Amino acid sequence: MSGTDVGEELGARAAQARALALLRIRSRALAVAILPAAVAVVLFAADAQGHLAGPAWDAVRWTVLGVAVVVLLVTVLVAVSVARARPAMSPTVPVPEEGAPDLYRLVRDLADRLDVPAPSAVALTPDCDSWLEDRTHRALRKGPGAALRKGPGAALRKGPGASLPKGPEALAEAADTAPVLVIGSPFLWWMRVAELRAVLAPVVAGTGPSAHPDIAAARRFVRGLDAAIADAAASGRGPVRGAPLAFAGWVARLLLRACRGHAAEMERCVAAAASMRAQTVDYGLRIAAQEQVGLAYAGWDRLLTRVALPAWRMGRWPSRLDAGVVSALTELSRRDRLADGFALRLGERPACDLLEEPGAADEAASLLAARLFHGGPAESGPGWAPVDWQQYPDEVVDRKWRSEAARLHRVLDTLGVPRASAADPAVPTLARVMEHLSGPGGPGGPGEALAAGIGAAVAREEAGAPVHGGPEQGSPGYGGAADDPLDLWGPGPLPLFPLQPPRTGTELLADHVAAMVCCAAVDTAGAAPGLDWLDGPALLVGGERRADLAAPVLSLVEDGDPDPLLNWLAEVGVRSDKPVRLV
Repeated sequence: MSGTDVGEELGARAAQARALALLRIRSRALAVAILPAAVAVVLFAADAQGHLAGPAWDAVRWTVLGVAVVVLLVTVLVAVSVARARPAMSPTVPVPEEGAPDLYRLVRDLADRLDVPAPSAVALTPDCDSWLEDRTHRALRKGPGAALRKGPGAALRKGPGASLPKGPEALAEAADTAPVLVIGSPFLWWMRVAELRAVLAPVVAGTGPSAHPDIAAARRFVRGLDAAIADAAASGRGPVRGAPLAFAGWVARLLLRACRGHAAEMERCVAAAASMRAQTVDYGLRIAAQEQVGLAYAGWDRLLTRVALPAWRMGRWPSRLDAGVVSALTELSRRDRLADGFALRLGERPACDLLEEPGAADEAASLLAARLFHGGPAESGPGWAPVDWQQYPDEVVDRKWRSEAARLHRVLDTLGVPRASAADPAVPTLARVMEHLSGPGGPGGPGEALAAGIGAAVAREEAGAPVHGGPEQGSPGYGGAADDPLDLWGPGPLPLFPLQPPRTGTELLADHVAAMVCCAAVDTAGAAPGLDWLDGPALLVGGERRADLAAPVLSLVEDGDPDPLLNWLAEVGVRSDKPVRLV
């Protein structure tokens, strides 16, 4: 037996030992629950045989019986609550086998080479991660993922040439025998096919431990406890239903606290065993592929925070985020020289070619990302429309600048700031803003008042934003309004994973002043809105990006010093006294 096999065997045994420890905790809890009933049985048996007679023992017997009945009822309540509680399921985009036969074939081949059961289906997540997710709980079978689990991917576990089970019951049974493989959608667009296979190898190898009955039972036990705690914490229930659930949640919390150490160690051992097994598949390539994982994460983070977030705030959601990752990482590689042999990699087959309709999958993942990280509605509508990258400068950047400039002048009107420096007092100018911030009293007076007014205006607009859009459906097979991947999360607030904390008043003021400067540059100096893949909205002057505007604006906003900005305006050729078109 090789060292790899020994390591895998040791990891599997350690995981099984931890699983048994978890099951012993469950057994001890059950033993404690039935102990009063056992004592009551002993007492009544002794009475039937003529032992422990007398009024005192009769009182003890009936008291113990009453306690046993109460404890058993409570135990049944807790058990039913744990069994009925719906475990959390990651919001994903289902990928049916007919929509990605090559991807399913790759996964099936991996499972065959690793000698493990293949995942029951494949789904995409708008994040840079991949994992296996058990969706066998009966509460999940009726949810949006039911079609995913009962689809053609159920035949994966039987290898090439396998036929689909006959009948809906057999189909559901086959689909529920293995977990779902969740793949980070940015990986498909950035990685090559060989790199994706190397990255997925240790993930797919995890289906082997998942099939072990002890590990599967331990995981179901821990997930049930976690789901019961979440169910008890949900609001909106009356005292009649809320009190029993709260008690069940308290018991589940005690049990979960006792299980936490064993559960964490079990998962660590499972991951170690899967990693050892996967060393037999593409091990040398995996090191290079892991570098691409880090690159993908860096590009994805920059794309979301710098590019997608401004669009989401404008009521637009970029419909090709994953394709944008490639552009962002290309730019990152060009600037920082992070990807050696980048041109050679581009000549290989990209992993997104494994999908029949990569554009539809990208669009569905992009909409889900907007919901998870920003809280957008599930459907497109007049105030929540998709935008292509070619339209981004006009539909997002220009509208963002002019909307913020208009808000800035509305707050100035509220503060009673005159427009006396303009040739026409009725039109807005950049000079009005600069004179106010650099006027008497310094930045601590007019700057703080203006920042507070802008912050209040932004808060009012965000509070009054519509929650739902129009009735536009998603692409078939990739989710949509009728198949919402967030339904299983309940009525919780969105976004589930906010990208950035709320902006301060000073940050908002600096953004609005910079937007006003950009509007003036576009209207008076021939500049144009643009898109930088790593930094988002950009001002183009003579076709070149000007990235030196932040420092002069901060000097004006924080120090009340207009000279750096005046010098910048003179260099670019911007007329601060000319009127600016607003939204």
